[in-house]
Amino acid sequence: MQRMQGQAASKGFFAGPACVVADHAATYAHSGNPAQEAQALRDAVFSATLELQDLLASVEGEAADVIAFQIAMLEDEELVAPCWDIIASGEPADAAWRMAMGSQIENYLSSDDEYFRARVTDLEDIKSRVLRCLAGGKQVKAAAGTVLVGHDVSPSQFLSHDWSKAGAIVVSGGSITSHVAMLARSRGIPMVVRAAPWVETDGVHMLVDAETGAVILNPDAAATAAFEQKASAFAARQRVSEAFRLRPTMRRDGTRIQLLVNIADPAEVDHIDINSCDGVGLMRSEFLFRDGAPLPDEEHQYRAYRKVLEWAGEKPVTIRTLDIGGDKPITGLTPEGESNPFLGLRGVRLTLARPDVFRVQLRALARAAAHGNLQVMLPMVTLPDEITQAAQLLDDAEKELSAEGIACHKPKLGIMAEVPAVAISPELFKAAAFFSIGSNDLTQYTLAVSRDDARVSALSDPAHPAVLRLITGLIQYGADNNISVSLCGDMASDPKHVETLVKLGLKTFSVAPSMIGENKQAIASL
Repeated sequence: MQRMQGQAASKGFFAGPACVVADHAATYAHSGNPAQEAQALRDAVFSATLELQDLLASVEGEAADVIAFQIAMLEDEELVAPCWDIIASGEPADAAWRMAMGSQIENYLSSDDEYFRARVTDLEDIKSRVLRCLAGGKQVKAAAGTVLVGHDVSPSQFLSHDWSKAGAIVVSGGSITSHVAMLARSRGIPMVVRAAPWVETDGVHMLVDAETGAVILNPDAAATAAFEQKASAFAARQRVSEAFRLRPTMRRDGTRIQLLVNIADPAEVDHIDINSCDGVGLMRSEFLFRDGAPLPDEEHQYRAYRKVLEWAGEKPVTIRTLDIGGDKPITGLTPEGESNPFLGLRGVRLTLARPDVFRVQLRALARAAAHGNLQVMLPMVTLPDEITQAAQLLDDAEKELSAEGIACHKPKLGIMAEVPAVAISPELFKAAAFFSIGSNDLTQYTLAVSRDDARVSALSDPAHPAVLRLITGLIQYGADNNISVSLCGDMASDPKHVETLVKLGLKTFSVAPSMIGENKQAIASL
């Protein structure tokens, strides 16, 4: 029996055989002719792109974003350009590809930006896929009901794997902020990253405790019994919390708390009972703007927003305008080469700088507002004038649509309270119809800790007294001035913060759909 300890990236328990996911070197027959080698690489890149496009057609939401990013990388001529000189110097296609991708990977690994470091897995995935296509090989899939084991698991390996019989992921590398970790959490697949001391054996029986990050190989009877007891207790807690899902959200004394949900894709509402929540506190609109894909037109956006509003009925739906930049770049929209993207042109700063893109979104939102109770929220507001400018553009959009005879309605316009300037001086932002606290960025900017850097993640505490003081000030300002204040960041989805937030006076939470039951249970215990 052997033990490993890692970091839980996606909670859950699973017992089953290990399946090592290795990056096997492709066996490629060199032609010795530079022209033929160059053409072979072009064909391999094309084949890899087609594979990813087929995979893209079978996924949606954030999973589609991952694949779209890889497609965009393969279609970027700058990625392949170094290969031609390498091949012309006499190197074969596979060596040229390894050298070019190795240089790219090193650049991403050495970046000060966690966004780029987290995408090394995507580059490794692209590298292996093209090498396999060069050799004419087919992708080998792991059996269902196994624990995928390796240094890391690529996004495409995760998406192409059969999870119908459950499973888990244990890796020696990885990150809780990686694409695969995000996908695992969305699918409920247990995942442990940075497991050590590392043991990699195909077929060995593994117990994966992705609540504490513990992994046991070849367990004895006592370890198995203890694991089963913990897994059973975890499942029981999940069942208890799920029993609260359709109950009213209230404290023991009957005081009602409003519980909204955060969504990133309209397809999510197909799996959420509207009776389980009080509406949508945050709908991220950036899911429509996928890197490498054409910008969504007005009609496409309108249909997406309308779907959610009609699902919600009379309940409120708050849609955040395009929030890209920082850790969410979009080629052609976000600036390249920013020394610190989180402090650069992002959120409302970017959309005001691109009124051609912003007007299309505001027209789609004004049209959708005719189908439900819509509120529009501006991200990354720092100055009161940003609200004024956005409000004028929204007015213009509503007037244009009315003049064209198109049904529309002007929604309320509120802001994300995620920049300390707003939390410190909320009275300057009286033009906002409501405030929604973005605890992730508010914590990041208050504590000077990157929210995506695992090396300093222990310092990123939304319950830090300085952050709580800012949250308290916003809640009190809202109460004194009859302005709605909600909290839609990750802090709201974590039951351990519920009591603190309620004591501060927060009456509206917006949480991840998977956390509805647990948060209602936590509120009911107060």
